[in-house]
Amino acid sequence: MPTQHCGHGPDHHKLPTDVHTGSTEAQPEAQQEAEAKKAAPPVDLGRPIRVLVAKPGLDGHDRGAKVVARALRDAGMEVIYTGLRQTPETIVEAALQEDVDVIGLSILSGAHTALFPRVMEQVKEAGALDEVLVVAGGIIPEEDITTAKELGIDAIFGPGTSTNDIVDYIRANVKVRD
Repeated sequence: MPTQHCGHGPDHHKLPTDVHTGSTEAQPEAQQEAEAKKAAPPVDLGRPIRVLVAKPGLDGHDRGAKVVARALRDAGMEVIYTGLRQTPETIVEAALQEDVDVIGLSILSGAHTALFPRVMEQVKEAGALDEVLVVAGGIIPEEDITTAKELGIDAIFGPGTSTNDIVDYIRANVKVRD
């Protein structure tokens, strides 16, 4: 039986060797910031942390998002996975309806430069920026990380990031609401 191919180039499924949370050589300040935030003691909400994992845009690859969702669930968090091809509006609407503490965005398609601003605009319009931790993962080039953080995305996790590091980061940085 012939092998199905997704139609992308031959190197499409190879993972980069760098991690977009930064290496100390490529991003000394971002790496130090991430390490400091990760090392912080866990925030105790008195209940499980609620996380919405979403795949914005037309990206059809969701294995990484599902791996992270399962790791968060296994760490005791309540996880809502929205599935593929979500709009920024439906992501934020679901986050508000589900009363989540964290929005996790997974993008492999390269559309983050268009989608991150739209998601963060929706978060801000909903008045949730001070209440919801927003993190992202996927293929985000180093040159786009600063812009993403300026939009209000708290952390970027690239390929190869340990799920334990993601869990620890969320536990240490989830926002306490009144």
